[in-house]
Amino acid sequence: MTGKKAVGGRKASPRPRSAPEAGYHHGDLQEALITAAEAILAEGGAEGFTLREAARRAGVSPAAPSHHFGNAPGLLTEVAIRGYDALTRALAEAAAIDAPVRERLRAQGEAYVCFALDHPGRFQMMFSNRRLLADEPRLHAAAKAAYMELEAVMEQLPGGGPVAARQVDIAARAAWSVVHGFAKLALEGKFGAADTAAGRSAIRTGLREVLDYLWPPPPRR
Repeated sequence: MTGKKAVGGRKASPRPRSAPEAGYHHGDLQEALITAAEAILAEGGAEGFTLREAARRAGVSPAAPSHHFGNAPGLLTEVAIRGYDALTRALAEAAAIDAPVRERLRAQGEAYVCFALDHPGRFQMMFSNRRLLADEPRLHAAAKAAYMELEAVMEQLPGGGPVAARQVDIAARAAWSVVHGFAKLALEGKFGAADTAAGRSAIRTGLREVLDYLWPPPPRR
């Protein structure tokens, strides 16, 4: 999620189009393959993903994914774009609460980590640059849109504005680094078992402590 650098990975391959397989309309087959890919990622991460398995789960021939997405990076890039779009919506909803700016930033931090915990396979693929298409403009735009949701709230902190644009960017990248690092560590089980209710509760408690450290709430009177 960055508005500064391109997302790395393999170069885009031509994406030949063919008639959709029997039983599917063109768009339906694409959706079925994306759904199958996300299910594989959720269960086994990027290591367990293959085009053949995505095709098997979608109930189509092994050649079908390449007809619509070109190659594995093509399909995974579509998954990553969907992920960034969903993350952008989550960050926008968090920023829309009626609260002071620091509370909205904390809400965005929680939304970011909760997104990662709820969609671990998709989240990891969004940042698996080597598995994605390097020069896909839609991927870059989706990643930038998510980053800008965080940056837009950061601009509202005291001292923001055009003169402080560089400081806003630094603050946004620092905040992103913290919540992204926390999300990665949480997915690795460093703060509790993410797949249990008790573990999720411990993770959220720890996250709030970190976010309160970054953006302290106002002192109670």
